[in-house]
Amino acid sequence: MLPGFVMGQAPSTAEEPPVLSKVSFTVNGKAVELQVDTRTTLLDALREHLKLTGTKKGCDHGQCGACTVICGGRRINSCLTLAVMREGDRITTIEGLGTPEKMHPMQKAFVKCDGFQCGYCTPGQICSAVAMLDEIKAGIPSHVTADLTVKPLLNGAELRERMSGNLCRCGAYSNIADAITELAGRGA
Repeated sequence: MLPGFVMGQAPSTAEEPPVLSKVSFTVNGKAVELQVDTRTTLLDALREHLKLTGTKKGCDHGQCGACTVICGGRRINSCLTLAVMREGDRITTIEGLGTPEKMHPMQKAFVKCDGFQCGYCTPGQICSAVAMLDEIKAGIPSHVTADLTVKPLLNGAELRERMSGNLCRCGAYSNIADAITELAGRGA
């Protein structure tokens, strides 16, 4: 017999109160502490609790990349991780990369190359591209890397594979690729 189950009695329909937990991490260089429901995703903590709405909620299933942020130097889908799992981490969102007055070089490249249309996926695309170039600098191969001695590890196939987790419904892929390769060519 299941614990709490009594034969002949209807199951309880009362909702359990949420379990709250404190979590501390650094977001865009600023230490923050939140008290959140333990089921709160990092995406929702950023958007709803910290009001950092640049990170977008697209599919909410880790398939589109609109919610990509940089966590500990690696890109992650913030919809797939709980805020409480990021305790002590350093997180960078699109707001932490640059501002309209002082843009990150990748943001400038996206503007120059017209690497966006509606712009919804752009924050995730930019965060992913920045982290991807750092992966290349660190010599981290992708699944299509044929020769680990070739530097830099960026060609058309590499770029498509490395950015495959970021979708653009508008189809601005060629301009996104132009922005990334232009910046990679400058050694950024």
